[in-house]
Amino acid sequence: MNNIGKNSFDIGYLDTLAAGDSSLHHLDPRAKLITTCAFIITVVSFDKYALAVLIPFFIYPVALISIGGLPAEYLLKKAFLVCPFAVLVGIFNPLVDREIIFHIGAIGIPGGWVSFLSILLRFVLTVTAALILVSLTGFNRVCEALLQLGVPKAFVVQLLFFYRYIFVLTDEAERMVRARSLRAFNASAMGLRNFISLAGHLLLRTLDRAERIYRAMCCRGFDGHIRIIRSSKIRCQEVVFASAWLFVFVLLRFFNVSLKIGDVIMGLFQ
Repeated sequence: MNNIGKNSFDIGYLDTLAAGDSSLHHLDPRAKLITTCAFIITVVSFDKYALAVLIPFFIYPVALISIGGLPAEYLLKKAFLVCPFAVLVGIFNPLVDREIIFHIGAIGIPGGWVSFLSILLRFVLTVTAALILVSLTGFNRVCEALLQLGVPKAFVVQLLFFYRYIFVLTDEAERMVRARSLRAFNASAMGLRNFISLAGHLLLRTLDRAERIYRAMCCRGFDGHIRIIRSSKIRCQEVVFASAWLFVFVLLRFFNVSLKIGDVIMGLFQ
């Protein structure tokens, strides 16, 4: 199996993790979705120079990974895989913002570097939280939760199709790469002209197969509704879970826990 096939299988591993049997897996998807959205909104609400105050927010992903029995290495690897996008967003901050905002000894730290590191930290926190949500819930149940929370059905169905057609795209790409490898004797070099031709054919083949899949779904009674075998019901556990984490997020947002911990540690050495 080539790298494209391996990556496709790797993406589907999130749905495999969602079949777990921990207490978090059995929670209603709406409670986990609301909590994750509140976590993301809280993390991104800090100012651009926030850095140390974001560190305590790692308690949320660490707690969910531990309780849910999720593979931390796999989730972190996936989070860091998309970090180049965050790097592109903040890479020019050190060049634009050169004002010194604090010192480490005799070394002045410009605000651009602080904001750049803050962007990377927020990115890791939010992406990891989203991956944990899918790993504990499954993408289908996340879409069902969105529908139950009032998100327009057209948007949810498009989101579901987008996720599912990733596998269609990677499957067609794997076939084309294998065919080219057999005809080119595993030659790794590919000219721009060949690449453009393969990309165009890949798009056409993917669209054609996606159309056939959609027609097959309609023949089998698909009406746009996502049917989930596991029932969803708000219970006391969901209320406690969401309320407790929302309280923690509010506490971390309006109280500088990092500063308080630092003061306590410094007091122990004085």
